[in-house]
Order: sequence, then C-alpha cells, then structure tokens
Amino acid sequence: MRKPAKTDQFPVPANLEGARVIRVWDPLVRVFHWTLVLCFVVAWFSAQAWESLHDWAGYTAGSLVIVRVVWGLVGGRYARFSQFVRSPRVVIAYLKSIASGSEARFIGHNPAGAAMIVALIIAMAAAVLTGWMLTTDALWGVTWAQRLHSVVAHGLLLLVLLHLVGVSVASVRHRENLPRAMFTGDKRAPEAEDVA
Repeated sequence: MRKPAKTDQFPVPANLEGARVIRVWDPLVRVFHWTLVLCFVVAWFSAQAWESLHDWAGYTAGSLVIVRVVWGLVGGRYARFSQFVRSPRVVIAYLKSIASGSEARFIGHNPAGAAMIVALIIAMAAAVLTGWMLTTDALWGVTWAQRLHSVVAHGLLLLVLLHLVGVSVASVRHRENLPRAMFTGDKRAPEAEDVA
C-alpha cells in the first residue's frame, strides 16, 4: 500500500473526525460548474451552425466566470481561492507525487486540480473576450481575430480534456466518484492522512 504524502500542515479539523461524508461543494459552485459545462458544449457545437446561440452561450459563460471569481473571494471555505490555490512549486511537487503514486487525498481541490481551475477560468475568460471582440466594428470579419478566438477555443478544449483525465485519475486513485461529488456536494470525510 502506498504511503501518502505528509500533510501535517493541514490537520483534519476536530469537528470533521468520525463523519462519513461532508459537504464540500456549495450549491453556487455546483451550479456554476455544470452550467459552465453546458455553456461550453453549446458554444462548441453551435460555433459554425447557430451564431446567436453561440453568442448567448459565450455571454452566459462570461457572466458565470465573473460570478465564480467573486465567489472565489467571498464564498465558503472550499470555494475560496485562498483555500486551494498553491504556488507553482507546490503544484509541481504534487504532480511528482502523482507520478510516484504517493499523492495525498485533498478534501477540496488538490494543487494540480486547483491549477487547472485557474487555467480553465482564464481560458474561458479569454474565449469570451476574443469572441466578443469579433462582434465589434473594428474586428468584425478580421482574419487574425477569428484565428485568435479559434486558437483560444481549441486551447480551452485541450484544458477540458486534461481536466477530465485528472478527475478520472483522482477518482480511481482515491476511490471516490468526483463527478458525483460535484452533483451532490458531498465527499467522503477526511481520514487522518487526508488534507482537509
């Protein structure tokens, strides 16, 4: 059995010990996540076929990103950026621990997942911004602006695919259905070696 990474700097709060499941993702985080997924899918598949639907999906995604950024500053414990965003050094160390099979289970976002969330938010904002730019008089029909939006959108798709791989790996390695947790809001309560 693999030995988890040392996590003494993140002790399990006494009020969580002995619980079977705990509420991690609040309703706003869950609604944001699945609505943003829907917006991305709609925008991706309507890009060449239904311009007004594509635009509305993009504007909705942009609004969601703004709400999530605000909620990341003032929301509950596991929604706050201050709780899960780590330095690049910590993210790289965590990725190395995944490669060696010794990564700790995090109750909220693990360092790699947190880095991906930040990257996804930035990429989604860039897709929205470059898409909006195409609607302005100055950039309407301008080839370089269209290519930029396309590159950003394809980069966002790549990040989404990497996110799905990461969620799958974490779900298997920690024997926890993370997509289900994003629907219900509940995760298995922390054990002694977990990072709460």
